[in-house]
Amino acid sequence: MSMMNRWMMIFALLLMPWNALADGTQSETAIFAGGCFWCMEKPFEQVEGVSAVISGYSGGKSSHPTYKNYGRGGHIEVVKVIYDPKRVSYEALLDIFWHQINPTDGSGQFVDRGHEYTSAIFYLNDEQKRTAIMSKARMDRSGIFGKPIITPIAPAAPFWTAEEYHQDYYKKNPLRYWYYRSRSGRDDYLDSIWGKKD
Repeated sequence: MSMMNRWMMIFALLLMPWNALADGTQSETAIFAGGCFWCMEKPFEQVEGVSAVISGYSGGKSSHPTYKNYGRGGHIEVVKVIYDPKRVSYEALLDIFWHQINPTDGSGQFVDRGHEYTSAIFYLNDEQKRTAIMSKARMDRSGIFGKPIITPIAPAAPFWTAEEYHQDYYKKNPLRYWYYRSRSGRDDYLDSIWGKKD
């Protein structure tokens, strides 16, 4: 898919109601922050029932943030996940989320430090809020992370789509993405918690 076609698809998704996709399928939206959004797209895009994952900025006060200034506006990097709840549950998406982050770190994620790289769950309705609170409590009780989970659960703020070159970065720039990720400390940490994948 060309860059222009990819951008037009994202623009169309942003314009259409979030409760219906182009084929009429009822959909829902989830918003997660897990540090660098480059690393958060692929795990969700691989899930059956997820139709789109869009990188962006949220949680701050400024309007129309860009990569150059989103941190100054109080935003953090997030991904918006569009999914069919008949095929994948919000609870399942939360489980994927916990497997991508260090929820005990309040100062960033792995090599990326600062508020703009902190983790968060942004809920869009009361059901998501309840599910997220229960999921966080369950993870906390498991003790798997060795420290208390401090990832906040907050009401969704306006979502601002990141620049096109950030979308699907791992596909567009596989070598640069691999180089960054392999040195970020993310996979080393995740392997230490969940076990190394075959």
